[in-house]
Amino acid sequence: MEAWTALVTGANRGLGKALADALLSRGARTVYAGARDPETVTDPRLVPVRLDITDPASVAAAAERCGDVTLLINNAGIGLRGGLIAPGSLDAARAEMETNYFGTLAMCRALAPTLARNGGGAIVNVLSVLSWITLPGLGTYSASKAAAWAMTNGVRQELAGQGTRVVGVHAAFIDTDMAAGVDLPKTSPATVAELVLDAVEKGEEEVLVDDITRQTKAGLSG
Repeated sequence: MEAWTALVTGANRGLGKALADALLSRGARTVYAGARDPETVTDPRLVPVRLDITDPASVAAAAERCGDVTLLINNAGIGLRGGLIAPGSLDAARAEMETNYFGTLAMCRALAPTLARNGGGAIVNVLSVLSWITLPGLGTYSASKAAAWAMTNGVRQELAGQGTRVVGVHAAFIDTDMAAGVDLPKTSPATVAELVLDAVEKGEEEVLVDDITRQTKAGLSG
């Protein structure tokens, strides 16, 4: 990854931190660590960037600050465990759409010109196996990730002409705070980060992290 200058959103913990660590380990030139509170980014090798992907002014400021970026990793996301019909779930649905879909799209739009100027580069969008299936109590999250998957596929087509590769990452359960209450096998953030960066280096467009995700994708035609 020696040639990459990366911006990772939600880089202060969980998968975002693992991605930032993996980039550093692979020799990335600069790793910008986006977080709502940049003081939570404590690794001195990272460049903290104040970033709330739901705030247009914050997104614009981050894009201006990170004008040398060649790799954007859209990792920031939320999961509020809202059912589609349950009372109060519309608020959860709006919040998840604002972050997981609109926020990720805003980052793609803001950094696309930067990537074009810097030779094309790549965008990585962290999605989910729930882009394709819905589970009880997770309907609003699934809807936001399904929207983000469709957006990822569209952005890939729109940015192909400028040489920007777009990678979609799908996983079931990653061992982060979001899956803390799940009593099922989980993949470590470090493992996911390595798979993601391998895909970027190989020019792949999709990462299927685990068996659940691979089986789900294979079963879509059924």
